[in-house]
Amino acid sequence: MEALRLVLYSLHMLAMLAIVVGPFVAGRGHLVQVWGARIQLLLGLGLTGLAEAGDTEVNNAKIGTKLVVMIAVLACAEIGNAKSKRGENGKTLALVAAGLAVVNAVIAFAW
Repeated sequence: MEALRLVLYSLHMLAMLAIVVGPFVAGRGHLVQVWGARIQLLLGLGLTGLAEAGDTEVNNAKIGTKLVVMIAVLACAEIGNAKSKRGENGKTLALVAAGLAVVNAVIAFAW
């Protein structure tokens, strides 16, 4: 069980890297960020499920807060990607998504 948690956590951090670095990648950066956000949301849910299945107590308020922030990250990334596909400027939303992902990491470690 611990090995699975470690693999999911490592992939979760790589997905966060894709969200934060996505706005700075030339060309397909929005697509990198969107897929990073999608994958991070799914992996976060998987990590929460593993924690719930274990013996330790899970802080549901923290998980709920992180989920709300992650949905905002995903929404900003998706809207920025759609704007980019239409030829509009989606850079601001991509930067907001990256900033919110960092805020989510701070919540994870500080709470």
